[in-house]
Amino acid sequence: MTEKHQGSCLCGSVKFELSGDFQSFFLCHCTRCQKDTGSAHAANLFARGSTLTWLQGESDVNTYNYPNSLHAKSFCQKCGSALPTRAESIDSIVVPAGSLDSSVPMTPTAKIFVGSCASWSMNLSNIPSYDKLP
Repeated sequence: MTEKHQGSCLCGSVKFELSGDFQSFFLCHCTRCQKDTGSAHAANLFARGSTLTWLQGESDVNTYNYPNSLHAKSFCQKCGSALPTRAESIDSIVVPAGSLDSSVPMTPTAKIFVGSCASWSMNLSNIPSYDKLP
């Protein structure tokens, strides 16, 4: 049975639904993903042969394609939130895990491009953790 997943941007202008199943969930540590997330890695789910439907705000979605690469990022023009991107070359929808409002149905499959991993994001197990801003 094909699953349906809902998501939105931070400001709520854009809402979407994905009809399909996720086959993989990668934490990508490449320098491009570090730049476009402003963090240590991107967390993207891949849904091959799935259907993406913009329920609201499609005109607020913009996509940046990094020249001469497969790297692309869709985002809300109002708040900058990452949104799903159609990756036609691999017949998949790439969904940023944090854009989902429904639960993420799987744990990460793998960390990729770890050779580019930000040095500050390694060995974090001894860093204090808090439930809220200390």
